[in-house]
Amino acid sequence: MFTNQTSKKIGILTSGGDCPGLNAVIRAVVKASKLKGWDVYGIPYGTDGFIDIARGKYQSEDLILTKHGYNLPGILKGLDVLQFLSGSILGSLSRGYTEHPEMTEAILKGYEILGLDVLIVIGGDGSLDIVYDLAQQGNWKLIAVPKTIDNDVPFTEWAVGFNTAVDIVTQALYDLTFTAASHERVMIVEVMGRDAGHLALHAGIAGGADIILIPELTPTLNLDVIDGCCHQLENLRADGRQFALIVISEGVRNQQNEREKYIGDYFARRLGEYSQVLCKVDHGFCHLNQMDIRVSVLGHLQRSRPPLSLDRLLATVFGIKAVELIEQEQYDQVVVWREGQVQSVSLKPIINIIKKCHAENRCAYPVDPDGFMVKTARSLGIYLGETNSCILPNSLFFDHLPLFI
Repeated sequence: MFTNQTSKKIGILTSGGDCPGLNAVIRAVVKASKLKGWDVYGIPYGTDGFIDIARGKYQSEDLILTKHGYNLPGILKGLDVLQFLSGSILGSLSRGYTEHPEMTEAILKGYEILGLDVLIVIGGDGSLDIVYDLAQQGNWKLIAVPKTIDNDVPFTEWAVGFNTAVDIVTQALYDLTFTAASHERVMIVEVMGRDAGHLALHAGIAGGADIILIPELTPTLNLDVIDGCCHQLENLRADGRQFALIVISEGVRNQQNEREKYIGDYFARRLGEYSQVLCKVDHGFCHLNQMDIRVSVLGHLQRSRPPLSLDRLLATVFGIKAVELIEQEQYDQVVVWREGQVQSVSLKPIINIIKKCHAENRCAYPVDPDGFMVKTARSLGIYLGETNSCILPNSLFFDHLPLFI
């Protein structure tokens, strides 16, 4: 075994929502660190684990991670399974205690008790924002590994967990296609992503969606968008299709630019209401009034499956790169995937972008409206909510306005 003469104590935590591949990152960090003779301390439940350390719930030796993660009895002892497991063996929370200085003090105290040389945080944009502020107060050295099914961390083309989530949604769309066709239904599938449409766009293209609505292109379900969707459904019918598949991201807002708990259900109601108006104006659209619209909210199933090989590989190279950065004493870095390889960039400019976007209630890394994936969807004839002139004259629309209240 190669042993580095300078022993290091590395802390690692997962913060924010779980996603496939977190354990694969942990595994890679531990295995690479052990070969150097370094100890890795797993912090339970994000920065809350430091509070528990400060309060005496854990002793430092309790938190040292083993090479294989588990010490199983019998012939399976030492089984290396972490790269296959979803979720996080450390637990994952993301809490900022800006209004509770005593909690912040406890976090800083817990970190000091462990005497860490560096902390690896595996998190999304919100988690990086929180941990960065704590690191500034405690003078911590940080290495960040981006993970999120939303894929909305700046400067990285991929975040751990995203590709598996895309596959989960794609499989759901495949499954729903057959029941939609069998019953001549319009299936609306609501997916996660917060204010970013990466998941909906990628999975919608891969899953054969006819309509994809994401916050970057359709921030609100206004009348033009609903009208465009109805025309897309009519175009499909003219081509002999009696069913349709629609993907909508949870970040799309209602007509009043307000968030809906279940935007898919709201969208289904709007389609039903508007189709009634269309039928009164143009009988050629009356069949839309008979549409059987069903909504599927995939929810947390999108982050529950074991990671795909691509996410396992990404998580592994991210973990190895984090250890290399520590060995080179290049701290306050974010590990990223760019131009087909693993790289690292300074954490500060990323945090500045994240903080600015959070303050302005914007996504830190949105879908590029002029990017290749959007162009690909349009080239396939997928309706993305492009603004159309409403077919209803204003007078007729306002005559039927109560339908939309």
